[in-house]
Amino acid sequence: MPPSCCGCLSQYTHHHLVVFLLTFFSYVLLHASRKTFSNVKVSISAQWTPSLQNESAVYEMYTTIFFPKQATLFLGALDSIFLFSYAVGLYLSGVIGDRFNLRYVLCVGLCGSAAVEFVFGTLTEWLQLYNVYLYCVLWVLNGLLQSAVWPCVVAVMGNWFGKTGRGFVFGLWSACASVGNILGAFLASSVLKYGYEYAFLVTSVVQFAGGVVVFFGLLTSPKETGLSPDEPEAQSPRAISFCQAFCLPGVLPYSLAYACLKLVNYSFFFWLPFYLSNNYKWKEAEADRLSVWYDVGGIIGGTVQGLVSDFMGKRAPVLAFSLVLAMGALVGYSRSPDDQVINAVLLATTGFFIGGPSNMISSAISADLGRQEALRGSQEALATVTGIVDGTGSIGAAGGQYLVSLIESKLGWMSVFYFFIVMTGGSVAFISPLLFKELRAMWRERRALRRQL
Repeated sequence: MPPSCCGCLSQYTHHHLVVFLLTFFSYVLLHASRKTFSNVKVSISAQWTPSLQNESAVYEMYTTIFFPKQATLFLGALDSIFLFSYAVGLYLSGVIGDRFNLRYVLCVGLCGSAAVEFVFGTLTEWLQLYNVYLYCVLWVLNGLLQSAVWPCVVAVMGNWFGKTGRGFVFGLWSACASVGNILGAFLASSVLKYGYEYAFLVTSVVQFAGGVVVFFGLLTSPKETGLSPDEPEAQSPRAISFCQAFCLPGVLPYSLAYACLKLVNYSFFFWLPFYLSNNYKWKEAEADRLSVWYDVGGIIGGTVQGLVSDFMGKRAPVLAFSLVLAMGALVGYSRSPDDQVINAVLLATTGFFIGGPSNMISSAISADLGRQEALRGSQEALATVTGIVDGTGSIGAAGGQYLVSLIESKLGWMSVFYFFIVMTGGSVAFISPLLFKELRAMWRERRALRRQL
């Protein structure tokens, strides 16, 4: 039987707490700035589209860049551009993180992406510089810089926190993305009345400041304090190759499952405020605030499911059970009435069953895969494995974002939800071999225990 949570927590020092908080809030700030783009899509779309309602319409046609309805498709294309570049960057940054100082790589990602977002959302608006190619280049650069952050923070957490209680600790810690979404929605809705450029300004400045704090305050390994790591190494750690990491047991199926699941999760991330505002005709600020209930559900789901997986000693059964229920939750949410309270409840339920498994794969399961016995003493695989899992997930999410905008424009939002249900079922299919393997192992363990009794 796995140890209790209290027993797991008692082994940690104040250094563990500082590392937990610094890595947690570094990704909170990154996701807050990333969430800003989805929170202000309605305002950006209006700014990029001429109003054809007055005599200045001809002038507006030359100072904006889209005809009506084209802006929505370009916003979807920008989401895909960001995620494709983010995915490519994850494959590279994971390898880089295992070979260079994690703190340096992390801070370059945080501060660099903050600067790019300031130029994209604030400076271009101040200068009235609307250019499709400039937006695309900036968003590619933003994706590459942001990709450096997640593999680094997971690797740092993996260095400090061993496998004992990892499901609970990482389940709680992986709430960082959802907390960042909530913070981003709050900051954006607070300043949106002054213009969408100020939403980008606030979040990018805060993120840059966070990167400076991390640079001077983060310790990437217990070795830097003289403490012994939770999982002692048999030899000096060496980095493994990308291909070796990809061939590790469990990496491929979890990566493919995450590609399907992240498509759904990030579609909610990028499109939920836009959907609420357009489908229910709620004000943009109201839609931003309501969208946080999806993240609240994800926070609770990741923590609870991580804790359950610790007590079971298995991840796949918890993951599969939650994803099956997620398909039902998607059906329920797609039929939500025009009532904000009911919508919030259904949204939190959906977040629990989709966001929870997503958090588990990207954090606790990635750490398990990067520290499995097959490595035999090579501990420098955490960032590489995390980059592979998250990178493959981002490829799926990237293709999905343009498909969401395309399906919605041709068939409507109900067809989008059917698409989400199919993708969630795909996640279950990819992890099914691991599920059956773990179920057989549980059955053998119980049979062996009965024989001893």
